[in-house]
Amino acid sequence: MRITQVLGAALLTLGLAAAPAAADSSPSPSPSGSTAAPASAGTSFRTATEVEQGQTATASASTGDYLYWSFPADAEQRPTVKATVKLPQTHTAQTWQVDVYDGLRRRQACQYGAQTRTAGAGTSSLELTCVLRTVRAWSEPWANDPLPGTYYVRLTAVGVQTADLGQPVNAELRVRSKDIGGAAAVDGRLAEPLVPGVAVTARQDKDDSKKAAVLASVEPDGGWSSGWWSDRWVWTAIGGVLAALAGIGGYALTRGRGRPSSVPPNA
Repeated sequence: MRITQVLGAALLTLGLAAAPAAADSSPSPSPSGSTAAPASAGTSFRTATEVEQGQTATASASTGDYLYWSFPADAEQRPTVKATVKLPQTHTAQTWQVDVYDGLRRRQACQYGAQTRTAGAGTSSLELTCVLRTVRAWSEPWANDPLPGTYYVRLTAVGVQTADLGQPVNAELRVRSKDIGGAAAVDGRLAEPLVPGVAVTARQDKDDSKKAAVLASVEPDGGWSSGWWSDRWVWTAIGGVLAALAGIGGYALTRGRGRPSSVPPNA
């Protein structure tokens, strides 16, 4: 009876401990809408338009232009980039492509999604999707893993026919992330996220006489959270408690009824 009571109390405690960990697997919340969605796009990495996750950015451009946006992504997030291009009424077959680069301007491969699509003549619109790998809090210098910081999106048409150059197009961009949680946690973190200007600011902190660099103004909700803590510590603790309970239960089942009596029973 005592063992049953202990097991029941332990399972109740584990259920309460696992509740916040399960909540971490839900998609990241959308921005509160305090900032208006951008209605233009940059033409290079340096002029990329900053977009918060959850916003729908729009831009008007011409076929053949390069459109650039940037967004923040933190550790244990898996970003999904979706771009929609609205084409003119008359055009030849066009191929559009969306590329994603990290804070070091390294091109990141898409896990899945239609990164390149071709719109036939007369097609009114097409949609491109790129699901990145999960962002890691830390990685080896030689690896090409996604790291916390600013990410750049480039949208453009490739191999455009001369007759289509300069025709007006409208583009929409939306970025969302899924929180993977402790399953993607690693033992380590970056000193600073890969945000434009962060290295210059770190050097200028030693000399206050210099003008500070301008950092990217967008960051994940709640700030950059890369660090050692993740929900895997909760599950590690749960595993330890379950192992201890299994040991207690095994001992209770196998210990018997104590030492046998030294006096033999009466015949």
